[in-house]
Amino acid sequence: MKRPPRATDSTGVTAAQDIQRRQVALARSAAGGDPSARRTINDLVHPIISYQSHRFCRRFCSGNRYRYVCTLEPPLPLRAPADALLCEFGNASYAWMLEDLTRPERLQRFEGRGGARITDYLFHIANSLPFYERWKDWRFGRRGYVPTYIRELDPMAARVFLELRAKRDPGEIAQTLHLDEAAAEALCHAIVARLTRRHRLHLLDPPRTISLSEPENDPAQMKGSAGWERELPSFDEAPEERDAKQRLQAAWQHLTQLEQLVLEAMLIDGDDADTVLQALKVLELPIKRGVAPNATNRQQLYYFRRKAFEKLRRLMATEAPR
Repeated sequence: MKRPPRATDSTGVTAAQDIQRRQVALARSAAGGDPSARRTINDLVHPIISYQSHRFCRRFCSGNRYRYVCTLEPPLPLRAPADALLCEFGNASYAWMLEDLTRPERLQRFEGRGGARITDYLFHIANSLPFYERWKDWRFGRRGYVPTYIRELDPMAARVFLELRAKRDPGEIAQTLHLDEAAAEALCHAIVARLTRRHRLHLLDPPRTISLSEPENDPAQMKGSAGWERELPSFDEAPEERDAKQRLQAAWQHLTQLEQLVLEAMLIDGDDADTVLQALKVLELPIKRGVAPNATNRQQLYYFRRKAFEKLRRLMATEAPR
């Protein structure tokens, strides 16, 4: 049986091509500063930012919810007293994400390949590890200056430098940045060698905040009969735990964005099924073919979570230890 021909307009453009063309034109107009296009992009990205700012703030809220009035929507439970000040991180996180996701350079790169919509493009970025790390850098005031002479070494040198600064070994760097382990190790050696020649090796040691009033940081308390030879406890991971983490990290990369989202929300963040279903509905993400997000029920969500978890376990079993 022959397939019916695709519907085209008078110019021979299919409906999918027309949607792609309009999506790309919208991104270009917004990148150029068109007010109407900017408002449209902001409305499209609003559900993504709301969901991510809620997840990130809750994960690192600590005790802020007891001292300040939460500015998330909906706010986190256990609110502060009514006369408390507003928490700055909820609205500030939203503003940071909006600026990061909709900056002109990012919108200019959108091409709509494979029928992807602007929301698909921005959703993928917002759920990526680099986006999460950039948000943490902003949230905790971390600064990552990369010298020009390091950037000149290799296109990936800046990212490897920041990974070294975070005290990660070459194996972890290769896995995180999807590099060959030998190439990652060679680049690490080149960075350290160049810093050493320029007497700038201290750049790999980010500044730390310590307490000068706590007894455990008092040099007089730390000295023993043999000076600075007080024995310190070791908190090194057991080889089995380190191997399991490496397997998990490698297997996690083979899951789809949707599988990662559901597992992270339900197993790591502890979200209940209703919260995840609402997020899928807002983000327009179907988990079952032929079933719209607003028609997805709890049983289908639990089934999807179980299948994703089984897939993760199966992948972990096949990943070879490094």
